[in-house]
Amino acid sequence: MNYLATLTPVAAEIFLLVMVCAILIADLFVTNPNKTLTYLLVQLTLLGCSVITVATHQSGVTHLFHNMFVDDLMSDVLKLLSYLALSMALVYSRNYLMVRGLFSGEFMVLALFALLGMMVMISASHFLTLYLGLELLSLSLYAMVALQRDSVSATEAAMKYFILGALASGMLLYGMSMLYGATGTLEVAAVSDAIKGGVQNPQLLVLGLVFVVSGLAFKLGAVPFHMWVPDVYHGAPTAVTMLIGTAPKLAAFAFVMRILVESMQPLVAHWSDMLAILAVLSMALGNISAIAQTNLKRMLAYSTIAHMGFMLIGVLSGGVEGYGSAMFYAVVYVLMSLGGFGMIMLLSREGFEADTLNDFKGLNQRSPWLAFIMLLLMLSMAGIPPTVGFYAKFSVLSAAVNAGHIPLVVLAVLFSLIGAFYYLRIVKLMYFDAPESHAPISIQPDSGLLISANGLAVLALGILPGTLMSVCSVSVRQSLLLH
Repeated sequence: MNYLATLTPVAAEIFLLVMVCAILIADLFVTNPNKTLTYLLVQLTLLGCSVITVATHQSGVTHLFHNMFVDDLMSDVLKLLSYLALSMALVYSRNYLMVRGLFSGEFMVLALFALLGMMVMISASHFLTLYLGLELLSLSLYAMVALQRDSVSATEAAMKYFILGALASGMLLYGMSMLYGATGTLEVAAVSDAIKGGVQNPQLLVLGLVFVVSGLAFKLGAVPFHMWVPDVYHGAPTAVTMLIGTAPKLAAFAFVMRILVESMQPLVAHWSDMLAILAVLSMALGNISAIAQTNLKRMLAYSTIAHMGFMLIGVLSGGVEGYGSAMFYAVVYVLMSLGGFGMIMLLSREGFEADTLNDFKGLNQRSPWLAFIMLLLMLSMAGIPPTVGFYAKFSVLSAAVNAGHIPLVVLAVLFSLIGAFYYLRIVKLMYFDAPESHAPISIQPDSGLLISANGLAVLALGILPGTLMSVCSVSVRQSLLLH
């Protein structure tokens, strides 16, 4: 019984794995092409994971499996947000995938396996566990991008993603092996202790850190490791693009926290400089390249690169304020991306992808409510008050000012002004241009309700951001034992 009690912190992961196996078998007997039963089982699984995560939450930090796995407030909050993000993504994707013949049991099972990888990443406190979670997530996403086998662009995107992802994983492993060689351990906390105690070969340590940061930058899509982002976002089916661009960013944030903040904190002088360069390059290239795009998915891809630059500013600012604002930014970015990609899928129909800027021309004449929701999402992405995107950028920049990174803040504001152009261009197209198509917009009731809630949440959280911000700050403080 004592052994079973020690498994309580991983109850959600065990439940998810069991349900994935059950859904895989149950789907064989589902003859309905709409896969309604499979879809409901997946949503119930996500609900069950949420209930278990809340029910098994313990105050403080709990380590198990010989310090390879950690259960703390930050991991529980990020897991709950990941369940919510995946559930929303499936609601948005359902009709879009059905008319394209892609709404299959395989798609949903791969999505759940990707979620399991994220959960392992979020709770890892050992380099091997981190890597296993990362590979489970990555392999699931590679397969999902390639799921549309008769599409040349999807196959090409999957190949690029797979090859560059393998390269980044190799760099990450190489860096971890150097850190192991320098410190003699792979445990996150033990690596930090070993560095504080002094190592025989500090050059090897710093070289390992460079490789690890390079691998992390690839997973975040930061410049100069961003090559895959526009091509994969553009080539993959929009439903898969949404999955790549939303919940995994929460796991990537946890990955950065576990490796850089918990494990490499004694080397903060080295990695904060590296993050500053990555942040500036990402904001510059992301915002400037996005202006030239005519495809909305490519534009959102470059926008993602710029947003990751902002999140990195929060991380390098340090302290509860910096890490809390970075976590808040990651959560807000996921919420905005879900709405943005959700809108593309809701406006798409059989044989037609609404993924170019011209497809949004005159949207206000076709559907004033959807145009209003898209307006809120674009204002939030641009960081214009009173939306939550403004508060997210403000909190990150405040932390950077307090940490003394004034030049970085000035550059961030300048690039943010450049970025406002391409978001406001969509608002101009929706409200001031004549529509190119007058085809009726038919939306399922659940998707319509969700996109409305998504857009209004962006506004509500901008007016009242305190609760979410305090949850992020408290979870970071308790989990990383900061004062």
